[in-house]
Amino acid sequence: MKKLFILALAALSFTACRNANNGSTEGSNVSVGNTASKVAPADAAVLTFEREIYDFEKIKQGEKVQHEFKFKNTGKSPLIISNATATCGCTIPETPKEPILPGKEGVIKVVFNSEGKMGMQDKVVTVTSNANPNVSTVHLVGEVLETK
Repeated sequence: MKKLFILALAALSFTACRNANNGSTEGSNVSVGNTASKVAPADAAVLTFEREIYDFEKIKQGEKVQHEFKFKNTGKSPLIISNATATCGCTIPETPKEPILPGKEGVIKVVFNSEGKMGMQDKVVTVTSNANPNVSTVHLVGEVLETK
């Protein structure tokens, strides 16, 4: 009788856990492991860069490169840049804090510190915004030469 009671209790616990798991995602739009970007509506802002690649050519190790990536909001809604990240800590982007109205222009300032770097470089800055598409990239490319 004791074994039957334990078996019934285990079956009841298993069923309760299974129902709790099924009920937690029913009717919701939970997406596990989905890394795809959201699709913005047709009237969204559009981030259009004047140039997506800046070639700083050849510099000596330890020099800093500064560049302003100019862009225009060619969409129909205000552009809000929520984040800009670089591939490493040697590259620091600075974005506008205020929304960019449709038809207006702005800049993303980027500084690359070549200290400790050598050879060909391609520093990618990823810009996240409410634009369509919501993720854009710009590149700083060039060669860092050894100082003598």
